[in-house]
Amino acid sequence: MDNFSAKDIMKNQVVTVDAAISVMDTAKIMDDAGIGCVVVIENNIAVGIVTERDFVKRVVSRGIPLTTPIKKIMSSPLIVVNPEENIWEVAELMKQRRIHKVPVVHQDLLVGIVTATDLTKLCSIGSDSEMRRITDQILLRMKPADK
Repeated sequence: MDNFSAKDIMKNQVVTVDAAISVMDTAKIMDDAGIGCVVVIENNIAVGIVTERDFVKRVVSRGIPLTTPIKKIMSSPLIVVNPEENIWEVAELMKQRRIHKVPVVHQDLLVGIVTATDLTKLCSIGSDSEMRRITDQILLRMKPADK
């Protein structure tokens, strides 16, 4: 597992929306696609991300009008990784920043996204003994940070 990088587990198809699109239209796009996030694009560059949680915390709970541009509620600046980033580093970044989705960017272009689900799937591959070994590695890496 140490040899895996973001490009090995990322989803290549990322749904994006323009920064000027409304909150309502973004929600419809996410619902139609059956996804939990979209990456926000402005001038062909990924500038933010919007998740289902953002809709709860930044729209519904605050009574934000559904006509509001999505740029007003997106999470920004965007936290990204490059395709060659080791998955341990991606996982550590997600843990430290308390995020579940990380866009993958190469030379300023969005090329994919890694989610916590992608990391979980990778950890579940292999035999039971391999899974125990991977779990032990994860737990060993977590212990120093928890102290």
